[in-house]
Amino acid sequence: MFTGIITGVGRIVAIHDLGRSLLHGKRLTIEAPAGYLDDVSLGDSIALNGACMTVTTFSPESRQFTIDISAESLDKTSGLDQQGTVNLEKALRANDRLGGHIVSGHVDGVGQISHFEQIGESWELRILAPHTLAKYLAYKGSITVNGVSLTVNRVADLADGCEISINLIPHTVDNTALGSLKAGSRVNLEIDTVARYVERMLSLETAGSATQQDKP
Repeated sequence: MFTGIITGVGRIVAIHDLGRSLLHGKRLTIEAPAGYLDDVSLGDSIALNGACMTVTTFSPESRQFTIDISAESLDKTSGLDQQGTVNLEKALRANDRLGGHIVSGHVDGVGQISHFEQIGESWELRILAPHTLAKYLAYKGSITVNGVSLTVNRVADLADGCEISINLIPHTVDNTALGSLKAGSRVNLEIDTVARYVERMLSLETAGSATQQDKP
């Protein structure tokens, strides 16, 4: 489990194929900030741009660790198949503060940046999310964007998806990799866990009501 509070910005510095076919995944080498790996152990979970991954090797001296990512994960995420900056978050400990919201590290869909502009001291970020996620997105609800816990300020259902608007404070821009985004960039999205369960309960209730009405 995670909180969506980024604990470091790393960089994918090398990508190696784990096989020759499209069914094979890749091994990523990530460079972490100084001291970031001091309390990391083999097999620990670290979220990369919101996707939970397992540490397969690490070297605090060189500030690097590796993860193996499957072809399925590569197909369902964005930004993990190329070199560049990534948001890092270590798995939540039982005694840690829950500063953001409950995050599983499982990407639910890939969105596209439709607008990113500085307004005053902050930035307005608009993301076009897939239609399939629209029912989980709500005003003042939580959303994870590339691993960052954020609050939705506005929701607009459009013909080609659901556009959400988010306000980024300077601290978030300065201390995550979100500042490098631009219109057209693709981002990993994870919906709020609570919204997932509410939708499931409502769908079962609706199905149950329909079944009762069908009875003679």
